[in-house]
Amino acid sequence: MVLSLWERIKGFLFSPSATFDASKEDTLGDALKYFVVILTIYALLMAIIVAVTFSLIAGMFGMFGVPAMPFGAATGLAAAVIFFIAALIGGIIAIFISGLWLHIWVYLVGGRNGVGKTIIAIAYGQTPYLLLGWIPIINFVAMIWTLVVEIIGVRQLHALTTGKAVIAVILALIIPLIVFGVLFAVFVMPMMQGPMVYGPPIGPGMGGLR
Repeated sequence: MVLSLWERIKGFLFSPSATFDASKEDTLGDALKYFVVILTIYALLMAIIVAVTFSLIAGMFGMFGVPAMPFGAATGLAAAVIFFIAALIGGIIAIFISGLWLHIWVYLVGGRNGVGKTIIAIAYGQTPYLLLGWIPIINFVAMIWTLVVEIIGVRQLHALTTGKAVIAVILALIIPLIVFGVLFAVFVMPMMQGPMVYGPPIGPGMGGLR
């Protein structure tokens, strides 16, 4: 069954389980074409927000008689173009890196249908965030929604139980956070604390130990 772009969008948003079942014969190329389309929509919307933000900041500077540079219209347009290109390239690279990382855990819990299916699950699973993640506050809901859709995709495409799919996705998400937290605590926190100061401030006629 070949689904149209709109059918896929609607399906992955509101009936992901049935839509993944209908997409089991999709190739990695099919999934990447879909992913690039919705990624382009996200990148374009975010680029517009970047340009508008620069314009608003420039206007605020102008209200107080302060030169708006580097927040002028030309700078805003350049920032928007750079963001658009970076979002497209970064998103395509990220889909492969995250797919390979997730597949390690999918394989460990019993998924044997290949890394391509895992990348497809992520590509289709990104639908909620790429369509709604540009909206403040709603973007948090979209992140949770995306996580749920990816779990469903892993479950359906690898014929796993819901529990195993949840374990694979959560481990792939939590382990990098733990590693980052440990590195932050070991290397960054000590630098932020700085030298300790002991005793009362030294003033005229006062003694203290610093």
